[in-house]
Amino acid sequence: MFGLFGKKSSAVLGMDVSSSSVKLLELSKQGDRFKVESYAVEPLPANAVVEKNVTDVEAVGEALNKVASKSRTGVKQVAVAVSGSAVITKIIQMDAGLNEFEMEDQIALEADQYIPYPLDEVAIDFEVQGASETNPDQVDVLLAACRKENVDIREDALEIAGLSTKVVDVEAYALERAYSLLEPQLDSQGEELVVAIVDIGATMTTLSVLAGGKTVYTREQIFGGKQLTEEIQRRYGLSQEEAGLAKKQGGLPDDYESEVLSPFREAVVQQVARALQFFFGASQYNAVDYVILAGGTASIQGLTEMVEEKTATPTLVANPFADMAVGSKVNASTLGNDAPSLMIACGLAMRSFD
Repeated sequence: MFGLFGKKSSAVLGMDVSSSSVKLLELSKQGDRFKVESYAVEPLPANAVVEKNVTDVEAVGEALNKVASKSRTGVKQVAVAVSGSAVITKIIQMDAGLNEFEMEDQIALEADQYIPYPLDEVAIDFEVQGASETNPDQVDVLLAACRKENVDIREDALEIAGLSTKVVDVEAYALERAYSLLEPQLDSQGEELVVAIVDIGATMTTLSVLAGGKTVYTREQIFGGKQLTEEIQRRYGLSQEEAGLAKKQGGLPDDYESEVLSPFREAVVQQVARALQFFFGASQYNAVDYVILAGGTASIQGLTEMVEEKTATPTLVANPFADMAVGSKVNASTLGNDAPSLMIACGLAMRSFD
């Protein structure tokens, strides 16, 4: 068996490998307060990761090495995540009297009932969720299975960078963990808030809906900030790197706002509205209490207001660090700019304190 949830441990780096960059975050904790000890972001070469799949392990390993030295961290153990679409999860009931080893043996024997892949190709892990509501003699157990190659290739990339894998998590659970830092920022905190987190990455947009702090729905669609970069490249004859920089730092011609940025903003708003419609159609919910925008695209000026207007739902940009202390190695304003895209890295780094 392989630890998809990982065992409780000392300090780990949260390492988010997305399709455009690798993001590293290290947290410490004093009392109830977190502190950002180190963080860094390193861009990835084009197509090193395609739709959450690592396709060039050497290039990713090199970027991981760079991001670790850029952050000046001394920690070598890492928590990484696989995307939700790569993982099968299922709640099963098991005898409450079993210990962890007995559960492990039983799951190994019965796993082929739950998992549609050959067992020698999958990594399996489980976590006891608590007493079963339907039978007091049983416990609910969350079973998670992922193709081994998804786990192995991440371990290989980390090894190239001289780092070791401590935890392999699932992106949705990392996001859920980071959301616990956002909840106090919402006006109507409460048990049963239904919150949609829309993570707009470079090539993928993921909608995660949480009810009472637990993930009840996730859906990925192909759309992201790369479309804006490509449009800047095409219109102004820039390289991918130049376009990416110009998008962040400005300095583009006067027509950029009206001709390029404005239509892209409209497209993002449409994607968010459409993702929510899919969710309402597939669930018993017909509204959410909040929309939280995450991912690199979330900080585009004016986007929050447009999403709020279109969805008639209070909307804010994710900042998991709003209440954290910041260490001397960290540039607080850069961290603030990158905050929306560091949700998964943050949820992974929080694994140090499970």
